[in-house]
Amino acid sequence: MIARLVAVALALVSVAATAQTTDPTAFASGADVTSQVAAMAKGMKPGQGFAWQPLVRDGETVAALEYWKTPGRPAVHPDQAEYAIVIAGAGMLISGGTLEAAKPVKPDLIEGDRIVGGTTRVLKPGDVMLIPAGVPHRFGITGGRLVLLGTKLPVRR
Repeated sequence: MIARLVAVALALVSVAATAQTTDPTAFASGADVTSQVAAMAKGMKPGQGFAWQPLVRDGETVAALEYWKTPGRPAVHPDQAEYAIVIAGAGMLISGGTLEAAKPVKPDLIEGDRIVGGTTRVLKPGDVMLIPAGVPHRFGITGGRLVLLGTKLPVRR
């Protein structure tokens, strides 16, 4: 009986070890995030208002750090929702309403001059947002920086 239990335990350990070696999970520790944010801050040139750096990825799906020193332009991602968490700094999010003077910049990005009728939210570390595809939005800065960890989620059709 003991030999059978040992055999079962060894089989379970073997399965667990195999699962660990085939785990496709991309992972970054809190220390990795802190280190990357510091490296981004150090690497920004004078006058540079924005930096983007992938943190983890799975093929085309990327969770990236966005380091803002100046406000972003009002934008819309027609076929992508945007999910983000505030990592550091302070700012604001204006979302909803109507994007004025909209101009396509890339296939997945339309920018405009301003948002009319949007909702303004104050952003601080720990805040989480999910901006649906097609919704105008703009990030502002209320301190020296706003750092987000975000990803774009394609609309399923």
